[in-house]
Amino acid sequence: MKELIKQNSRSPVSGNNRTLLSGRPFVRSIGFVNWRGVWSLYVREVMRFYKISTQTLIAPIVSTLIIFVVFVVSFNESLQGKIDIPLSVFLVPGLIMMAIFQNSFANTSSSILVSKIQGNIVDILLPPLSPFELTLVFTLGGITRGLLVGFLCAIAINFIVAFNLYHPIVIAVYAILASMMLSLLGLIGGILAEKYDHIAAMTNFVIVPLSFLSGTFFPIEFIPETWRILAWLNPFFHIIDGFRYGFTDHLDGELWIGFTYTLLINLSLLYVALKFFSKGYKLKN
Repeated sequence: MKELIKQNSRSPVSGNNRTLLSGRPFVRSIGFVNWRGVWSLYVREVMRFYKISTQTLIAPIVSTLIIFVVFVVSFNESLQGKIDIPLSVFLVPGLIMMAIFQNSFANTSSSILVSKIQGNIVDILLPPLSPFELTLVFTLGGITRGLLVGFLCAIAINFIVAFNLYHPIVIAVYAILASMMLSLLGLIGGILAEKYDHIAAMTNFVIVPLSFLSGTFFPIEFIPETWRILAWLNPFFHIIDGFRYGFTDHLDGELWIGFTYTLLINLSLLYVALKFFSKGYKLKN
């Protein structure tokens, strides 16, 4: 028996053998970041929207195509000569970004709220995941869905109208910043919300108005001078403006101002989300 124990001590010992030999339960070392937990929760977030892809992926593409066709058919002739680029090309970045906005927000907000209502939020809070890891995973889930929908919308629209990619890096940076902002906003909204009406109110009274009034469908010069200041304060305007610059090489504002402004808002939202998770605000009661 002693010889058997001595042999086991020299060979690699599994968790079960360690428990038997030492009498103490084996605890797996997690390290600075619980990568296994982060990956598992991220896969759960991705599969959550992938399983209902008709609603989460296909429906936004169809809606975007319908809006695109309606606007081009209705306003193409009336706006000829008033903007420097064709209306069809002008609309493409705004519609893609609007799809990114709405789907990034919807993913994180619905995930948190559904877990709270169904009572399984405890299954997310109990595992050894830090507030930063939880925030990271939910944000990455929203970014994944937002970017995927935006990419699919771009492919679908490209079958109708051809567009160029003048600055691919700018397009990628602003797409990531936008999806991150709306994912964090949806995460905060899902934590604060107590029923589906609260999320619907945020979508209808915050996300949609800011999207429509940010130059998605018209140049910012069309807005009266007094209202243009409010448009400059709208972070959605700077995101769409920078995103459109990547497609058309046309810029209404300042690229570095929009990038800095958007980055600061993202950092502020990240701080709030981390605080909510660290304190368990409206999550543990």
